[in-house]
Amino acid sequence: MQRFLSFAESQRPWLMETIEALVRLESPSTDKAAVDRCGDELARRLAAAGATVERLPQTERGDHLRADFGGGGPRVLLLGHFDTVWPVGQLRTMPFVEQDGRLCGPGIFDMKAGIAVAILAARAVRSHSPHRPHIVMLWTTDEEVGSGTSRSFIEEEARRCSAVLVLEPSLPGGAVKTQRKGCGDFELTVHGVSAHAGIDPGRGANAIHELAHQILAVQALQDLARGVSVNVNVASGGTRTNVIAALARASIDARVPTAEDGRRVESALHALQPRIAGTRIEISGGFGRPPLERTPQVQALYELAREVAAELGRPLAEGATGGGSDGNFTAAIGVPTLDGLGPQGDGAHALHEHVSADDLIWRAAFLAGLLGKLGDGKEVK
Repeated sequence: MQRFLSFAESQRPWLMETIEALVRLESPSTDKAAVDRCGDELARRLAAAGATVERLPQTERGDHLRADFGGGGPRVLLLGHFDTVWPVGQLRTMPFVEQDGRLCGPGIFDMKAGIAVAILAARAVRSHSPHRPHIVMLWTTDEEVGSGTSRSFIEEEARRCSAVLVLEPSLPGGAVKTQRKGCGDFELTVHGVSAHAGIDPGRGANAIHELAHQILAVQALQDLARGVSVNVNVASGGTRTNVIAALARASIDARVPTAEDGRRVESALHALQPRIAGTRIEISGGFGRPPLERTPQVQALYELAREVAAELGRPLAEGATGGGSDGNFTAAIGVPTLDGLGPQGDGAHALHEHVSADDLIWRAAFLAGLLGKLGDGKEVK
């Protein structure tokens, strides 16, 4: 472990320069040209680190990158994304700077610093570990917009691996994530009957009034004590104040801690019935990300990570989050997955986004140590 720490410390200038280069190449999910510019630089650095890099071409999204570092031990997938929520030009508002022990900039916490840490960890393992797992990295370009083009690649790669390590940001204090909620998006559409609101209102069936009933029914599905949240966050309907509304819509966000909770919520939404005569309702959508549940396999992988952290002189806590990541997909197909292995920081999707500069070197050594343990054939089943 100390060899990993010493190597990571010796590579501090490389690490800082790599993080800066990735952050300065702004890469909003919806701008393919910008994402591919960042991908070009990332591919160059992966190849320089010793990986065989494969581009997975996309038409509308940026090209995903698969990097194979080889190795004789069990296959381990390092997973993450280099698309961000920030538009090109955000650097003018959020410049890349180092101040008060923080590195700041758009996308640095979520999650370009994590990518740089992963590459440094792979270099450390190649240089200093007698036990080398077969390291594969998959860096995608559409996680922030639902992973529509990358999910199949992620699941296919994960099925060939003994474990998945996700370089998404750590929780406050550096804790890893052993639970993530499943994320669902549903659309509730109400069809009514239009009529003149003054002359003949009784001949109409007000879709907005029906939507109000349905919103209350949706709210009743929420069970925060169990970790189930179901919220209508966008609603619209009608055309003019003097016309009985013939159409209304609501967008529903659902978060669940277990797959069973997801089935229960989805079934309840599809069972909704109209209250007002003459209206009808439709439900579309579903759970785009299954939950990452704390299975015995996830727990075993966490315990192995905690053992590595202890050897490097730090405790390692675990926790849960309501947000989803691509680790949700790999955990749901039964591959042991540990999330939140990226550096400490704060401000994902916020103007104060930053990582802790002091955590970066330790985090790279810790990840290298975990890879070394997995390369030694440590069981996580």
